[in-house]
Amino acid sequence: MPSKRMTNAALKLPAGLLAALILAVPALPSANAQTVYRHVGPDGRVTFSDRPERQDSASAPVAQPSSPGSAANDLPYALRQVVGRYPMTLYTGSDCSPCDQARQLLRNRGIPFNERLILTAADQAALQKISGDTSLPFATLGSQHLRGFGAQEWTQYLDAAGYPASSQLPPRYRAPSATPLTQPETRSVPKSAPVAPAAPANTAPPAASKPGSSKDNPAGLIF
Repeated sequence: MPSKRMTNAALKLPAGLLAALILAVPALPSANAQTVYRHVGPDGRVTFSDRPERQDSASAPVAQPSSPGSAANDLPYALRQVVGRYPMTLYTGSDCSPCDQARQLLRNRGIPFNERLILTAADQAALQKISGDTSLPFATLGSQHLRGFGAQEWTQYLDAAGYPASSQLPPRYRAPSATPLTQPETRSVPKSAPVAPAAPANTAPPAASKPGSSKDNPAGLIF
């Protein structure tokens, strides 16, 4: 009977077992001690195969997402690699207690992340396009979407992505400031043309009285 082999098709596992998809699995023993190789595609999708990944020198390197924070280049090498592969973006709103809890979890673990604020109707419309919903908090971990906040679930995803359990951020690291998801439109108001001063009204000068005219001599007769 031929041995069962794992194919290149992606394994579909419950969210609670996400760690099995992302964490390194160098080899899995089978009944015939067959080696199984783990492959990570350019989109972050993990597959398993009985053949080692082919190295194609002619293929172009895949651009990695930019790392959050102004001191990203000063991060420890291992952390910098995780941030480049699975960047974290947190979407929050005002007066949102779960948002505060999510933010605090990331800070306590020293997870570099970008924060986007949902404050206006335009922000909500943009969030709808990204997540398919407007509920908060919302986060992206690489291509993975995290809707709502659950400390246990988020911890599993962060562990599976390879983020350290405790902060490894350097002392001089400064997290980027939270910014609105959308920027308000700035419309230039045309300057109004200067108003020309109104021309003075044409008023006829008062009729000059005749010389010598008086109350008793309105005709101004001179004798």
